[in-house]
Amino acid sequence: MAKKRIGILTGGGDVPGLNSVIKSVVYRGYENDCEVVGIRRGWEGLTHLNFDDPSSVERYVLPLTRENTRTVDRTGGTFLHSSRTNPKKMKSVPDFLKGTSFPQAESTKGGVTSIVNDMSSQVLKNLETLKLDYLVAIGGDDTLSYAAHLDRLGFKVVCIPKTMDNDVRNTEYCIGFSTAITRAMDAINRQRTTVGSHERIGIFRIFGRDAGYTALYTAYVTSIRCVIPEYKVNLDKLVDLLIADKKGNPSQYSLVVLSEGAKWEGYTVMEYGEPDAYGHRKKASVGEALSEEIKKRVKEETIVSDLTYDLRGGDPDFVDKLVASTFGAMAFDAIIEGKSGVMSALMDGKYTMSPIPDPALGPRHVDLETMYNTERYRPNYANKIGLPIFFNKQ
Repeated sequence: MAKKRIGILTGGGDVPGLNSVIKSVVYRGYENDCEVVGIRRGWEGLTHLNFDDPSSVERYVLPLTRENTRTVDRTGGTFLHSSRTNPKKMKSVPDFLKGTSFPQAESTKGGVTSIVNDMSSQVLKNLETLKLDYLVAIGGDDTLSYAAHLDRLGFKVVCIPKTMDNDVRNTEYCIGFSTAITRAMDAINRQRTTVGSHERIGIFRIFGRDAGYTALYTAYVTSIRCVIPEYKVNLDKLVDLLIADKKGNPSQYSLVVLSEGAKWEGYTVMEYGEPDAYGHRKKASVGEALSEEIKKRVKEETIVSDLTYDLRGGDPDFVDKLVASTFGAMAFDAIIEGKSGVMSALMDGKYTMSPIPDPALGPRHVDLETMYNTERYRPNYANKIGLPIFFNKQ
């Protein structure tokens, strides 16, 4: 095999397991006489990199070796760092590129229209200057949407899915999901003593802007109610179920976990702050909103906990470390075989390479018919024989 020069970056939010992917690609590269170059701070590393400024090169480019990646898999986060940068929709360009003409378009989010720049030409120029043959992009829907665009422009890209929401299409599993569920399960089980001691209703808010996998699987392993974005529950019925759970519990408490994008009939998800590079604004706490409704309707006291950023920090669990290392090796194997436009994946419970998802399709959603009990507002525990380990074959 001709010697190749491979770039690798992590985009969007961090999750446990990213460093295991990076180490796996680097070690496989070493075995096959390939160079691996880390692009720091995600896609920003390819929009803001200025080769005429040594400090910029130092900030955004990190040659990777067995020596400087030997221990990185022992910790969480991404040692290449990350950002939420969308090169197709840059509101402003770096100072050193002021005066350079980039294609512009109008972008409207939340009723606010702004002019954005498509810096793809600069990304391609930097990839060429770096003499990269391939790019490994690790990320969720947003990061992979630009990877798909880059692939359409003709640059060879191989992707690896990561997100605690587990909502990337063309795969049943994304790096970070198992650790998030493990941490959420531990947090809920620890808080049972406090919620029970005060005989309250415990409300847990968890990640899941558009898909309810994180809330659903957390509810599955903790045996509690859950509300997910895919199904708009009836508030009176939900409150009645929680009160019945509380009365039927010898310790006089009940629990429910809500996706951040969960909703009920008559409720509109509230957002605040400036949209990020992909148009997402922060969502106001649906947990606090439910707490107020419970207090107003039945005069019950609640305890609200946010199970969000704490779930993405720290070391990966066994599943995430196993899948991350394997996904990284698979991505490198695809490069050896000359493939591009593909993504490491699990489908039908088996490792495979899938096409990079079409960004127009949006995130993968929970299949209500097979996975969610719309009468009990709980996961569906029945009829699992023959399904892959994570139940969903999408």
